[in-house]
Amino acid sequence: MGQTLSASPANLLDAIVAASRRITASRRAAESVSAVAVRAARREPRGAAFREALARSGRLNVIAECKRRSPSRGILRPDYRPAEIAGSYEQGGASAVSVLTEPAFFDGSLAHLEDVRAAVSLPILRKDFIVDEYQLLEARAGGADAVLLIVAACSSVELTTLIESAGSMGLASLVEVHTADEIRQAIDAGATTIGVNSRNLKTLEVNRSTCDVLAGEIPPGCVAVAESGVRSMEDIRHLAAIGYQAVLIGEWLMAQGDPRTTLHAIAQIGSPATLERRGLEDVP
Repeated sequence: MGQTLSASPANLLDAIVAASRRITASRRAAESVSAVAVRAARREPRGAAFREALARSGRLNVIAECKRRSPSRGILRPDYRPAEIAGSYEQGGASAVSVLTEPAFFDGSLAHLEDVRAAVSLPILRKDFIVDEYQLLEARAGGADAVLLIVAACSSVELTTLIESAGSMGLASLVEVHTADEIRQAIDAGATTIGVNSRNLKTLEVNRSTCDVLAGEIPPGCVAVAESGVRSMEDIRHLAAIGYQAVLIGEWLMAQGDPRTTLHAIAQIGSPATLERRGLEDVP
C-alpha cells in the first residue's frame, strides 16, 4: 500500500490531482504505454453494459462502492477485502460496483480493481482522479468497464479527449459535476452519463441541496446519477422522486456489516419520475 497523504480542506482537490499526476508518471516509467496496452487488449470492457445497468427502468439503480478510506472520515473498513465486499453487493442486487483505486488519499489500488473483476460479473467503475490517457489503459487492463471523470479536475480539452479516448477503448465515462456550469461543460465534452456530487471536493462539505438544484439541469437522454451524502432510505426515495436514475453509495454501505439487506430494499423502490423526466424509457 502506498503512503497515505493528507491535505487541508482548502486545497484537497488540487492536492489529489497533483498526486495523481505524479503517481501516473511513476507508473508509466515502470511500465510503458505499449506494455499496458497489451494487457488492456486482453480484456473486453463493457462500457455499454455499464450505462445500460444505470438506465434500467422501474427501480433506482445502485453503483455500490468499495472504499477503504475517506479523507473526510478516515478508515471505513480496517479489514478491507474488496472482492468479498463486491460479492455481497452483487448478491444484494447492486447494478454496478465502484472500486476506489486512488492510493494516496483513499488507500486504493489497481490490485483491488483486478480482485473485484475476478469476483463479480457486474459492470465495474474505476473510481479515481483520472487526468491522463494512461490511466484509461490501466482501467481497461484491470478489468474496469467505466471510469470516473471529474469536470473540476480537467480542462475542457482534457475532458473531451478523455471521454473520446475512453469510448475508443470500450469504456463508459461517468462524468462528475458540482454546478450547472459544469453540467454544460460535461455535455459539450460529449458526456451521456452525468454524476452530481453533493460533496465539495475542495472543502469536503456535503450540501444535499446540490442534487435537488441540478436534477432539472441534466438534459433528457442523459443518465443522471446522484453521488455522495446518501445516509438513509429517505434519501434514496427522495433522489428517485426528483429524477435520478441511479445513485452511487460508498460510506453508508461500507459502514454496514452486511449491505445486502439495504440493497434489496433499494431495489424495491420504483422510479417512474426518473423515466418520465429523463426520457430514458428506450435507452438501449
